[in-house]
Amino acid sequence: MGKYEKLAREIVKNVGGAENIADLTHCVTRLRFHLKDDSIPNDEIMKKVDGVVTVVRSGGQFQVVIGNHVSEVYSEVLSSARLENNSSHPSTETITKKKKPFDAFIDIISSLFQPILGMLFAAGLLKGLNTLFSFLGLYSSDSGTYMVINAMGDAFFMFLPVFLGYTSAVKFKVQPFVGILIGLAMCYPAIQLDTLTGSRDPLYNVFSGTLFSSPVYIDLFGIPLISMNYTSSVLPVIIVVYFASKIQYVLDKIVPDVIKFFIVPMVTVFVSLSLGFLLIGPVATYASEAIAQGILGVRDFSPLLAGTLMGLLWQVLVVFGLHWGIIPLYINNITTLGSDTLMATAFATSFAQAAIVLAIIIKTKDKNLKALGIPGAISALFGITEPVIYGITLPRKKLFIMSCIVSGIAGGFYGLFNLREFTFGGLGVFEALTMINPKDPSLTNLMIAVIGVVFTMITAFIFTMFMFKDEAAESPKSPEQDKKSSTSRRNTMYSPLQGEIVPIKEVQDEAFSQELLGRGIGIRPAKGELTAPFDGKVVTLFPTKHALGLVSDEGMEVLIHIGFNTVKLKGKHFEAFVNEGDSVKKGQKLVSFDIAEIEKAGYSVETPIIITNTEQYLEVIETEESKVTAGDVLLTGIL
Repeated sequence: MGKYEKLAREIVKNVGGAENIADLTHCVTRLRFHLKDDSIPNDEIMKKVDGVVTVVRSGGQFQVVIGNHVSEVYSEVLSSARLENNSSHPSTETITKKKKPFDAFIDIISSLFQPILGMLFAAGLLKGLNTLFSFLGLYSSDSGTYMVINAMGDAFFMFLPVFLGYTSAVKFKVQPFVGILIGLAMCYPAIQLDTLTGSRDPLYNVFSGTLFSSPVYIDLFGIPLISMNYTSSVLPVIIVVYFASKIQYVLDKIVPDVIKFFIVPMVTVFVSLSLGFLLIGPVATYASEAIAQGILGVRDFSPLLAGTLMGLLWQVLVVFGLHWGIIPLYINNITTLGSDTLMATAFATSFAQAAIVLAIIIKTKDKNLKALGIPGAISALFGITEPVIYGITLPRKKLFIMSCIVSGIAGGFYGLFNLREFTFGGLGVFEALTMINPKDPSLTNLMIAVIGVVFTMITAFIFTMFMFKDEAAESPKSPEQDKKSSTSRRNTMYSPLQGEIVPIKEVQDEAFSQELLGRGIGIRPAKGELTAPFDGKVVTLFPTKHALGLVSDEGMEVLIHIGFNTVKLKGKHFEAFVNEGDSVKKGQKLVSFDIAEIEKAGYSVETPIIITNTEQYLEVIETEESKVTAGDVLLTGIL
């Protein structure tokens, strides 16, 4: 069994099985599902799966946050759900047409860039390290070593349209090699503006006297073709492949099967690229440049304000998975302007999270929190903050808010001093390499980045040392105080059944035995009468009467499930004495059931009793008795 095979099976099961998965991708920390019916998964159940950090619904996706080993889990999920060659997935149009426009946009952007994100960072790191080593004098910038290493990294960015052609083809359901060919054609040297400018004189100009005045060097069937530089571009190839998907869809319907194999890709490439070179490419390029200039305009209006907002809101965007909307702007700025200030102003945010966790590790006496914090802090230093945000800072809201404020101050500082990134690279400490300005041997830009990080980490660390209150470090109380405190901080559930105790990990159903629904205990009933375990309310009563949900007046939420697979009895041998919404008193009769008849029908009456809001309790203490009668103390939740 693979290391994450069990986790993958649990995830697939809890999203509704392979048949409910329309599409699956992943980023650096998350599995991102498109589900045919997104009402099937229970977020709270998924959050309790061992190995799942949390669940986020955003951008039309059901996102399962895993952490740094997400790629391994992703592979296991593909294998478990047999998705590798699943051709039954609906088209992108089917998946996205029910989404709001913004959700659809985020979905498309994340799908296009997630598969190449690792290579994007790898190539950027090669370029950053090459610049650093050259600056340190290990070799000169005109040496063969420099040129070869630069080619290793620069090739990715030069031929970025080829990579995006492939991911766009996958996303828009075009034949993948068609997408690659479109990307290659758009990078073909002979038609790039720089090549044409150096090899021939323009035939004439179009749009003369306007902002869009452009020389025309070649035509296509007599139609003037406005030449552009498409190497390293982002938007043109995506739009061209999208139009190719529409062309292919029509051709698949009308071209006879006997010639479809070669006619469909040929006509798709010809029509989409002709339209791309004549219209889509120039318009998309102008749009990209306009966006970049617009961002520069906002920054020029108030660099301090622009940087503050970016630093302040970046972690909020990460929480909701909306930060993918920034990535195309970041890439576009570097490819069109040569540098980016947008992502640079959010540079300190991961270090704020790391500093908070380091302070908590020092201050807490909770061994579990320390164990969670150490790898979390390391992860945050390398730019992966989701495990820390979801596991530590976001549940402690004041710390999360404080980290956003501190990051906003650093972002304002970065904006004021024009911090820039000159290439793509890793996150966290590796991102610093992207801030080495090849034209500035003084490393001034990098020093600005370091100053912001130092301020952020010191400030976040100090505030956390004052703000964080460790439950395990509270001062000792007198016996009388402790008794009073323990009474007010304990929620008690009394046994609703008479019978024999079964440890929850030994019950027959994995959803209960693995504590996916919460902590609890099992009872093998000796008497077929279920009573209220506390004063509270009936929240849910299944029509089959075999299971019900209760909430106590103190807030303890409980699921009681009489037997396994007893839902198949459709209520036979069960009788309910309450309805949904009824208030109940401890010991009140809720349900009766005929043990002998249920077992005769081939079903177990072993009954798991689960505290479904386990996360609200520091500890759940089980009875030490092997047998209980109705009304005995069964479970105690420590708040």
